[in-house]
Amino acid sequence: MKQHIGFIGLGVMGQSMAKNLINSGYSLHIYTRTKEKAANLMQLGAVWHDSVEDVVKHSEIIITMIGYPKDVEEVYLGEKGIINSAHPDTVLIDMTTSQPALAKKIYDDAKQKKLYALDAPVSGGDIGAREARLAIMVGGDIEVYQKSLPIFEVLGENIVYQGEAGSGQHTKMCNQIAIASGMIGVCEAISYAEKSGLDPANVLKSISSGAAGSWSLSNLAPRMLKEDFEPGFFVKHFLKDMGIALDEANDMEMMTPGLKLAYELYNQLAQYGEENSGTQALIKLWRDK
Repeated sequence: MKQHIGFIGLGVMGQSMAKNLINSGYSLHIYTRTKEKAANLMQLGAVWHDSVEDVVKHSEIIITMIGYPKDVEEVYLGEKGIINSAHPDTVLIDMTTSQPALAKKIYDDAKQKKLYALDAPVSGGDIGAREARLAIMVGGDIEVYQKSLPIFEVLGENIVYQGEAGSGQHTKMCNQIAIASGMIGVCEAISYAEKSGLDPANVLKSISSGAAGSWSLSNLAPRMLKEDFEPGFFVKHFLKDMGIALDEANDMEMMTPGLKLAYELYNQLAQYGEENSGTQALIKLWRDK
């Protein structure tokens, strides 16, 4: 019999991740701030609970996929949060993109309560979550990682143990830094194709599989051409991630000109009212010129 998993946070990616766990035979206990978001999962057999505390008390493993570091801190470290509510030996897996220092604090506080914490942020957006092809970057004790690997294998394909607590979050910052500058390049390439009179869809056939190829070019550029700006990953969440990366880079006294420019452009996009759009909406800055 498979374990009882508590899943907290049912946003764009969390919904699909939770569904994949149910389909793999896990008993799922769920909570999110808006109960309506859980309706589909409840029809599949997930059990709804009215609080984080109640979910935790019914679970052997807790997975969180929530919004911002302040939410992570509240859910894990609050008076009725996960660490104060979980049974000893519970495994805590935070898959939110959050601050490395917060991941370390959660690990340390969990250890004092005889709990086991991993930070395991993901990349792959809504498509990766739906198709269980996420990249998962894991920090924490390697023994706990190995014990949790069957769960990770339900959710993703590229699963890599990165090191001690906080290492998963640092790796995710590397991922977001690479994406940030790359998204500028994708937008500039499409804009150039359009303004030069080329068929941009045809251009993508040539450049997506060549040296310019990237996940963003293959998956988000076609959405740009269709003017499909529905969120696979929210602009507001990307801004949050880039803000964390900028703070971490500043602490390490390293230069990040590409990241800074991307942050400025996405902040401009958010000020235009696009914070709840997908990150591919960045192309609008070029089209509005």
